[in-house]
Amino acid sequence: MASTLATTAPISEEEHAVQLRRAIIASTVGTAIEWYDFFLYGLVTAVVFGKLYFPNEDPLSGTLSAFGIYAVGFVARPIGAAIFGHYGDRIGRKATLIATLLLMGIATFLVALVPTYASIGIWGAIILTVLRFIQGVGVGGEWGGSVLLAMEWTRTAQHRGFVASWPQFGVPCGLFLANLAFLGFSALSGDQFLNWGWRVPFFLSLLLVGVGLWIRLGILETPIFSKLVAEQKVEKQPTWEVIKRNPKEIILSAFVRMAEQAPFYIFTTYVFVYGTGTLKLSRDFLLWAVLAASVLSFISIPLSGHISDRIGRKKMYMLGAVTVGIFGFVYFGMLNSGSMALIFIAVLLSLVPHDMMYGPQAALIAESFTGRLRYSGASLGYQLASVIAGGPAPLIATWLYAEFRTPYVVAIYIAACAVITLIACAMMKDYTGKDIEGEYE
Repeated sequence: MASTLATTAPISEEEHAVQLRRAIIASTVGTAIEWYDFFLYGLVTAVVFGKLYFPNEDPLSGTLSAFGIYAVGFVARPIGAAIFGHYGDRIGRKATLIATLLLMGIATFLVALVPTYASIGIWGAIILTVLRFIQGVGVGGEWGGSVLLAMEWTRTAQHRGFVASWPQFGVPCGLFLANLAFLGFSALSGDQFLNWGWRVPFFLSLLLVGVGLWIRLGILETPIFSKLVAEQKVEKQPTWEVIKRNPKEIILSAFVRMAEQAPFYIFTTYVFVYGTGTLKLSRDFLLWAVLAASVLSFISIPLSGHISDRIGRKKMYMLGAVTVGIFGFVYFGMLNSGSMALIFIAVLLSLVPHDMMYGPQAALIAESFTGRLRYSGASLGYQLASVIAGGPAPLIATWLYAEFRTPYVVAIYIAACAVITLIACAMMKDYTGKDIEGEYE
């Protein structure tokens, strides 16, 4: 089957350059669409779902229940990584990425149709949980394929970090689009937003999926996978094989994300709970601030990937981990300052320490696995972090503040994540500038 999906005929340098550009665009646009879907759910969770699907609970319990459903998407992501990682290493990167985009888009569209507690009781929350799980499965298979689609078209090892950072660029794009859509429809007067306005951005997801499919259908399979097909080196059970061969690399790839992923969801999701609930800030003010932060990431993510090509993947990553560990205390200090200007600056700068890691992260993780196991290995390592870092982060932050009544305990949590990342990163190999096409253990 794989041989029918891969192109093994040699292509010219000019055509290779064209395919590289198309692969980067397809990866970035597709990833942006899928993260739009995923982030939109997080925004609505923080502001809407507690009220509509858990109306009989007090505000704190309702928020925790809504974030519980939110966390289900993260639990599902390693499952998606295992499923689509298998097929990505078996039938190719392109076909698998088309499947993940469809799965994510349809699940997001259906969220717009879920009746509230007032209509069908607890079944509304149950349906949301199922759809969130499906979303998580789709995202779980998306990241690895998007990164490899771009990175495996790169012939120059000295530029892999920069090229692989572009699918990561899809995250702030998705964040920007989700916040923009939410901001636009939340401006509806009275109860219109709560009654129906929040559903419209989910409907729009279907249009974005159509654009993403059109772009992804026009690209070729990566040269590395095509070579594996031609040499009959495609692994029959890649997920199981990579677990047997590279358990250390998978585990380290998960823990190296602690300082990147947990703070990210505190800075982009929990901030709405803390900002509107404790600080009594305007939701729209916070949305504009997060929008500005996502725009800044348009620069800081590819720039960090580029710098990692110059100074080394691990050095750049560890610098980012140290920065985020310190910044957590600065961040909450600025939020609690009472100055709207300082609060805006805190949110604006919050993603820069994250981006210092997220830019080189794609190459750092993907380079750790040989080509025939790369989709499975990179996806598993990357998505396992969602269970220990991303998913629990808003829940842990909400609980910590409720228990200790000081935001600095959340900053301590961020610093602890940074320490874990530093240890994991120190134990990883650095393949910056090295060959990744050959077989290695």
